[in-house]
Amino acid sequence: MTQWIVVTWRTIGITLTIVALAAGSEEPWSPKPVPLLQVLPMPYDQAAFVRDGVEIARYHFGADLRRPFLYPIMGSAGRSLTRMGHPWDPESHSHHNSVWVSHNDVAGVSFWSDQNAGRIIHKRIVRYEDGGRASKIVAENDWVAPDGRTLLRESRQVVVVLQEERQWLLLIDLDLRAPDKAVTLGKTPFGMVGVRMAKSIGVHDGNGRIRNSAGGVNEDDVLWKPARWVDYSGAITDEMVEGITLLDHPDNPNHPSVFHVRNDGWMGASLTFDGPLAVEPDKPLRLRYGLWVHAGMPTADRIEQLWGQFTKLDVEVLERRSGR
Repeated sequence: MTQWIVVTWRTIGITLTIVALAAGSEEPWSPKPVPLLQVLPMPYDQAAFVRDGVEIARYHFGADLRRPFLYPIMGSAGRSLTRMGHPWDPESHSHHNSVWVSHNDVAGVSFWSDQNAGRIIHKRIVRYEDGGRASKIVAENDWVAPDGRTLLRESRQVVVVLQEERQWLLLIDLDLRAPDKAVTLGKTPFGMVGVRMAKSIGVHDGNGRIRNSAGGVNEDDVLWKPARWVDYSGAITDEMVEGITLLDHPDNPNHPSVFHVRNDGWMGASLTFDGPLAVEPDKPLRLRYGLWVHAGMPTADRIEQLWGQFTKLDVEVLERRSGR
């Protein structure tokens, strides 16, 4: 039988009565572990990835946007390693939305720019998942031409995986389907993933550095060159260097991807630089890209090791292992 203890305390004209269960009479109870990383729905069609109570990335998917994007991308110094827009040309480069997905030629329609272009319209969030050290957003989008035609239907997974020393990995998985007839992604250097780095990390503005897996350094050696990865690193404070490595997965149809980079602080993986690619109704195009958000300027050997881990990463298994 449950026993109750009633304690009355009188002082300074105030009477407090405390009712408590007697020791040993309470049912055994303990809370479940709280995930170190969580994805939290936010107001105004946004969702934040939060590590130990501190936001490290946010996914924006409002219906009035021209495309979904991620901003900020926080490094270990607590500052975003990406920015919105070109530091010296904000009007014509308003489409540089931190980390974004788009393409300049989908059946002849540009989804790249913000002027007279198609829109990637968010349709719904399928689910949010937390797995301890990995969290995921699954969303569906339509690629809609200015005349209202839906050219592609997209399923997107945005996954954050925590690593040591407050570093982390961002995965972007895309499943693109043509709704009724084949759609051609035309030859272009613009698309499929773009990254606009923070101004202080750019080569021109901050004396940052671009490197690729082939040993190239900065725009002259990296632009239009195929590589497994490209890294952009530089100062984020006077005392700290951080950066992002853009990783191309070997299952992508154009691997190793040609990369589009500029010393002004931009890098992107060019899916159809070498030629057009058809998306058939019964054969979806599946793509995976990774962004390693890291401290310092890691050696090429360390990045190569990370790229190897990225190629073998099974997100579903990772989630189960981390406590789902």
